[in-house]
Amino acid sequence: MRLFLLTTLTMIAFAANSVLNRMALAAGSIDAVSFGVIRLLSGAAILALLCVVLRGGIRLGGAGRAAGVASLLLYFYGFSTAYRGLDAGLGALILFGVVQITMFAGGLVKSEAMPMRRWLGAGVAFSGLLWLLWPGGGIPVSLWHGVLMAIAGVGWGVYSLAGRLSRDALQGTAANFILAAPLGVAAGYLLPTVEPTVLTTQGIVLAIISGAVTSGMGYALWYSVLPSLAASVAAVAQLSVPVIAMAGGMFFLGEVLTLQFALASVLVLGGVAISVLKPPAR
Repeated sequence: MRLFLLTTLTMIAFAANSVLNRMALAAGSIDAVSFGVIRLLSGAAILALLCVVLRGGIRLGGAGRAAGVASLLLYFYGFSTAYRGLDAGLGALILFGVVQITMFAGGLVKSEAMPMRRWLGAGVAFSGLLWLLWPGGGIPVSLWHGVLMAIAGVGWGVYSLAGRLSRDALQGTAANFILAAPLGVAAGYLLPTVEPTVLTTQGIVLAIISGAVTSGMGYALWYSVLPSLAASVAAVAQLSVPVIAMAGGMFFLGEVLTLQFALASVLVLGGVAISVLKPPAR
């Protein structure tokens, strides 16, 4: 029961990132870049603290660090900017689907064995994403913001692939956040942006919660329960994240679930399920 409750709490934390980001931007309480910067800084701070308490210190080196830092930045800013024009559940679904497709492509690049079920699942999930993003496809989606979320999904997929090289997931995550933080600040505030800086107390608080609690502590909790979960159980658990985000968007933000979106969600999540679940042994 304890493992189930901790896993459920982690999935809620992951989905909450979408709800918090959309809530802050939809209310105009913060701009997208500032949300990403504050989320990154607060996440780095809490992960550094966790490493000091649980590991006795912080190690910044390690295999795949450059790829981890670069892909983390791509994810953070693609994610934050995309939620200027996407509902919470829709954004989470696009992100999740693209992450799985990216990891599938990464396996192909590394010449991993790809059973037919993974090809079939990737094709089904990709068709669902195409339906979501296709102009005039019946589902009202901002193509530009959908592409930004897809870019974020590629970033998180590459980040997940790079994370496989880490021997200590908590240390590796903390190192990526800490090294990405100054680069994120520079990229966020020194490069030209398309929107003015907006900072209110509400927006800052939501960004800190997203960074320190639902990202930093959420990732740490996930890595603590992951060794106790079978790979198939962990994969299925993550299928719940877009669904929880949809529910959160409807409850907290008044978002509407349409039939077309529900059917596209079934395609994306169903395709992912086909890819990650192994058939029972005969």
